[in-house]
Amino acid sequence: MRTKRIIAISALVIPLFCMTSIYGADGFDSVRCGSDVRKALLGRKMSNEKIVVLEERHKDLGLKDLGASEISDRLSVLSWRICGDEYVLLEDKDVVRDVLKFPNHSKDSPTFVGSCQLNGHDEPGTAIGVLKNENGVELLPAVSAWKIDDKQMKFVELKTAELRCSRDGIITADGGL
Repeated sequence: MRTKRIIAISALVIPLFCMTSIYGADGFDSVRCGSDVRKALLGRKMSNEKIVVLEERHKDLGLKDLGASEISDRLSVLSWRICGDEYVLLEDKDVVRDVLKFPNHSKDSPTFVGSCQLNGHDEPGTAIGVLKNENGVELLPAVSAWKIDDKQMKFVELKTAELRCSRDGIITADGGL
């Protein structure tokens, strides 16, 4: 009789512990500073919690939301500062499909998400990268750029020679405007 009671209590209590750990989980739980951040985030489901809650939970990572852009009805690009570096996550319905360690940017080299031209011809799709600011010019040369492949859900590096991108796509607070 005592054994049955212990089994019955265990059957009720153990799921409560499991649900508690799952409920508080998010994609950043697997990240450790000094480890491969990209590998830790790939395939993880991200939480829809408030940003301040996520940042507070992951103070050890120095987690800081840097903004997001919607690419399509299901794809989004989210920028995060993690362990002192900037990472861009490509998410498909809250699941991380690709991660890019993003290069430094500034007023002279702002971040953009938008359209580009190669040798004067429109490139299909959406690109993300860093531009070289030039006054009085609408299309700026790309310093580094990646195409967002919405079919394979990956960042694909673009060659920057003769690649120019719209100033309208500048998204960072450091501006470049």
